[in-house]
Amino acid sequence: MVTPVADLPIGVFDSGIGGLTVLRALQAHLPRESFIYLGDTARLPYGTKSAETVRRYALNAAAHLVARGIKALVVACNTASATALDQLQSAFRPLPVIGVIEPGALAAARVARQGSVAVIATEATVRDGAYQRALLRQGVRQVFARPAPLLVTLAEEGREHGDLVRRIVADYVLDIATMSRADVLLLGCTHFPVFRAVCQELLGADAMIVDSATTTAASVASQVSPASAADGRTTYLATDGVDRFRRVGSFFLGRTIDTVELVDLV
Repeated sequence: MVTPVADLPIGVFDSGIGGLTVLRALQAHLPRESFIYLGDTARLPYGTKSAETVRRYALNAAAHLVARGIKALVVACNTASATALDQLQSAFRPLPVIGVIEPGALAAARVARQGSVAVIATEATVRDGAYQRALLRQGVRQVFARPAPLLVTLAEEGREHGDLVRRIVADYVLDIATMSRADVLLLGCTHFPVFRAVCQELLGADAMIVDSATTTAASVASQVSPASAADGRTTYLATDGVDRFRRVGSFFLGRTIDTVELVDLV
């Protein structure tokens, strides 16, 4: 029996476990949908790689999910969204392929009272300038961007608290906040929402901090046909370290991950 397209799962991929923050929002926004999440943990981080390498990795990951049968693809990685979204959309047309850059920019622009936004992201995302362009398209007058690569490493280790975390977050966040005096901090990497509480403490209760997860989920919902018989099941895939993915991923997702399948993208 052929599964109706509407009842196929939604594919989600990231360089590692950070994209689980997007998956968490998707599951909350679309509770009837099924998902397949792929973390390319063997080749993370994407944020320090060349654009050519990121595009190759993203196409590999997307092709694996498409081969399993999906009705939409969510690129839950800011670096891959910045570098490879156009290629992914072209390669897998007419499949809806949704990145996290535009939804994140929209969320920030909506609350930018003074029209200025500070962005922390990976080196590749900042270098590409995708957030800068997206924010300017949304009417933001000034954009300040700084790479924060060590935060990816801390997040992948499941560390969100402690003196070391606070010092490193403060170095990135207070530096760009002082330099820009922007009224919004955009967390331009799906790993970074785990540091939201620390950022809020450092910047003060009135500081506006946004990420792309909720607006991405809303964007996906507007582009897919609702499932009629899906059971809300999620399948987890990783290219390396399944035990670690299960342990640290549960911290990102906010619930236990029981089974992770090891896959090879080569």
